[in-house]
Parts: sequence; C-alpha cells; structure tokens
Amino acid sequence: MIHLETDVLVVGAGGAGMYAAIAAARNDADVILADKSMISRGGATIMAQMTTAAALGEQEPDSWEKHLNDTLDAGRGLCNEELSGILCREAVDRIHEMDDWKVGWARKDGKITGVMAPGHSVPRCVYVDFLNTGPAVAKCLRTQVARANSVMRVSGLAINDIVVDDGIVVGAVGWNIEDQTPVTIAAKAVVLAAGGLTRLYARNSASVNMNGDAYAMALRAGADLIDMEFPQFFPIGHLAPRLVGMDPIMWDPFRYKLGGRLFNAEGKEFLHRYGGEDAEKYTTTRDIISYGITKENEAGRTTENGGVHLSFQHIPEEQLRNAFGPVIDKLASNGIDLTKRTIEVSPIAHYHMGGIRVNEQMETSVPGLYGAGEAVGGANGANRLSGNAIPEAFVFGERAGRFAAGYANGRKQGWSDMGAEEHLDRLDALTGRQTDANGELSALGEMWAELQTLMWDKVGVLRTEVKLMAALARIREMRPELEAITPTNDAEFNLTLQDWYDLRSALLTAESVALAAINRTESRGAHQREDYEEIDPAQSHNQRLQLDRNGSLVSDYLSVGRAA
Repeated sequence: MIHLETDVLVVGAGGAGMYAAIAAARNDADVILADKSMISRGGATIMAQMTTAAALGEQEPDSWEKHLNDTLDAGRGLCNEELSGILCREAVDRIHEMDDWKVGWARKDGKITGVMAPGHSVPRCVYVDFLNTGPAVAKCLRTQVARANSVMRVSGLAINDIVVDDGIVVGAVGWNIEDQTPVTIAAKAVVLAAGGLTRLYARNSASVNMNGDAYAMALRAGADLIDMEFPQFFPIGHLAPRLVGMDPIMWDPFRYKLGGRLFNAEGKEFLHRYGGEDAEKYTTTRDIISYGITKENEAGRTTENGGVHLSFQHIPEEQLRNAFGPVIDKLASNGIDLTKRTIEVSPIAHYHMGGIRVNEQMETSVPGLYGAGEAVGGANGANRLSGNAIPEAFVFGERAGRFAAGYANGRKQGWSDMGAEEHLDRLDALTGRQTDANGELSALGEMWAELQTLMWDKVGVLRTEVKLMAALARIREMRPELEAITPTNDAEFNLTLQDWYDLRSALLTAESVALAAINRTESRGAHQREDYEEIDPAQSHNQRLQLDRNGSLVSDYLSVGRAA
C-alpha cells in the first residue's frame, strides 16, 4: 500500500481541477492533483471547441450583469443566482489571467475577439482557434501547474472514495491503475473536479472518464446533489456521413457564425413549431432545438438515421474558408463538401447542469469537501447557456482551490484508518477474488452497453413516467448484479477493475438522474416530459438528493438559490 499526505487533494485534472491546483498552490497549500487518466489529457476541457463566454466588452459594450441575465434566462428560473453571478463576474478575471499566461485568445485590432452564440444578447464568446480552444486552454493550465512547485501531479490514480471521520473529510482511497496497488491519501481538504455524467448515454460527446464519479463520491461521503434531472443534450451532434478525427459537436459555431439552416427530411425548416425563432439569427437555445429534432423524429420527418439536415449550401465557399480556413480541407478529407451537400445531425448527450450542491466558496455540506467545474450544480439551472462551461471550470476551479487552501491552512493533518477500512476492504475483496476468465470482461461490457441504451431510450431527450419508472427499476436491479461480477486477473492496467468501479459510480449516478426526473412532473429546460408538457410555476424549486442511513436515495425540495 502507498500512503501520501497533503493539504489539498484535487480529484480530476481537466480545466477545473488544474485551476483548483494552481489556486490552492498560490495560497500556500501543498497539493496532490490526481487523475485516472493523464494530467490535463482527460475530462471535457481538452475536447472543447470555440465558445468561452466572458463579458469583456472589448469589441462592443457589455457587462457581467448582461451575461448574468442571459444565463438566468437560459436556466428557466432554477439558477442559483449567487453562483451564476460569480460565474459571470469572475469569468472576466479568469480570461484576463489566462491572457497574461499567453493562452493566445484570438484578437482583432488588438482586442480579444468575441463572437455571438445561442442565447447571448451580445457577441462575448472568446476563443483561441476554431476547434482548438480546449487543447490550447489545457496546455496553458498544464504549464502553470508544472511551474507550481507545491503541486504533485499523479496520473493513473483512480480515486474511488472520500474518507470521512466524525463528519469531516480526512482524505481519500484509490488504487494505482498500473499495478492495482492500493493508495491512501491523507488530506485536510478534497476538491472533486472529476467532471460530469454524459458517458451514461449511448450517444455522447464525453471522454471515457465522464461516468459520474464526482457525484457518486460526493453522495457516499454525505454531501447533497442538486438538479440531477437536467442532463443537457447538444442538439446538432454529427450523425452522418462518417466523420473521422473531428469532434461530433463541431457544428455549433459553424451554424451560428455563418447561418447554417436546419431542415427536416421533407426539406422544411421546423424550429418555429417548437418556440424557436431561428430565421437569420440562429440563437435558439439548445433545449428547444433538441426537443424540436426529437419531435420531428417521432413524427417521421427525419432521415433514415433519425437526424435532420444541416445545410451551408447557401454560403459561398470563399466565406466558408474565410471563417474556418483549414477546417474546410479536413472536412473534404472526410468526403464532406459543404457547398454541395448537407450533413445529418441529431441530439447527443453533452453536459450536465446538475451536480454537487455547494455554497459560494464551493464547499459542500461536508466540511473539507469542495466541488468544481461540471461536477457542481446550481449555476446553470435547467439549461446551460452556450459558452458557460469553460468559464465555469475556470471560475469554480479557482474558487474551490483558493477556499480549500484557506480551510486547510493551520489545520492539523487528520487521518482515520477505521474510516478507510471499508473502502480498502472492498478493493481487497475485488482483487482477491479475481479470475482469469473472460466472462467477467464480457459481463461488464454488456452492463455498460445496457446502461447506456437504457438511459438514452428512457431517460433521454423526451421522458414519460412509464419510461422513467422502467429505467429506475432496472438500474436498481443492476447495482446488486454488479456486486456479483468479479474483475479479471490482469496484473497491469486492469481495465476490468476500472470498469467495475466506473459502473459502481455510473449506476448510482444514473439512479439519481432517473429518480429526480420522475419527481419533476413538468417540462422545463433540458427536462422534457411528454406526459407533462408545460412548465409548472409551482415547481420552480431545486431538487436535492441524498443517501439515507440505509444507502438509499431520498429527495426533497429547496427554494431556488439556497446554498449548501
């Protein structure tokens, strides 16, 4: 067994996790930054494209208050206004700070360029380069982490559980993916920045890390979750023709920058039928577009693949090239000529508005436990405004690291062998009963496939009580079924052991989404119920989920904006 000690442990090394580590280090904390993937190479930030919303006001008048108003409008009445305000106000500071770090924000006439995005009232979404903003941001943060001498970076470390002693966080337990060695970490504070849950869906834009680890660990540690019924579906994920080496969600900036038009299989525009005013503005929000495409599919007005047509054939090639340069040639290598053909698009699971319930300091209801980035719920309400994900990672990551360091400062290092015993015993039992059989590998793969299909079909874009109840019942059956599966005996890089732990988190997270969706008997934002098609003003509240003493999920309701 390996035992480590630190002031602040950051779990997850995407944008939020790296910013948290940087902030904790510059506030005089020793930090361990751990990720089951490679530092800065996992998570969602590195996959991000173009839009990073911040009211810089360099090209035309803007303010963080205007950004906040747009965020609240998109959130359909469920945003925690204090968290949303922090996000919009401090996004400006984080963009300027990263500019000082030479991230390379695109400029025109010496001013950082801002472009329009759906749901925004002014052009305020900054970028580095089309399709490369995420990698540029990740590289910039990785460089800053490397310069922080008090940050220990640990790749290939799977953190599975938070250790709590007498109601206070004292560290975490995990294992080294390379050789299965158990790892315990004594920490005065822990920041959960392990991302979202979109891997739970059959069609998704996620990395393989996004299986709900942060949510499940927070629940088991005694923290609350909020707004779990609100996964966001990116409306125009690539469907056909085959696209190799390019992001399936790449079409959003194409569409709103150049005016890509959406047609159903009958060649007719359709968003106006569902409350979207798209003509020449292209600012319809993601929830409405996802809903519209799904309803067109139900009506039999979509393509053989279940999608709709996205067309740029009305845009001259010169204009396409001026806007997106070499990307046009990359598309051509995939056999896609935007001047001659449409592409097919359909919704794809992309983000999660809900998550760990925190206060303005990013602290949960469990002392010493913090959340950051997509792992946190509250700021986005029922629907996230386009472009708010990356600044959310920056802003909430910085705050989580800063306040975690402040909490750790002056505290004595605590640790509890008894608190860690249950988690270590589980790992020991799993590895102790490993076999060389391939059946377990197949069983885990089949369970993943079943869960993803179940979530897509029954807890997806359009929901009903019948579908949700069937999903919840099956998920609850699958949890004990997982306990009976034994990982195979691979001494190095045991992917079946990782799959087992990933499914453990995924099933608890999936149950929380299904239960919350059953309880919300209305349609609001990304949560669309076919049996309750209207917004119910009486349900303008946040839903909280917790584990009771028996390990069962329970829910109640909170006034909007009530912090942890």
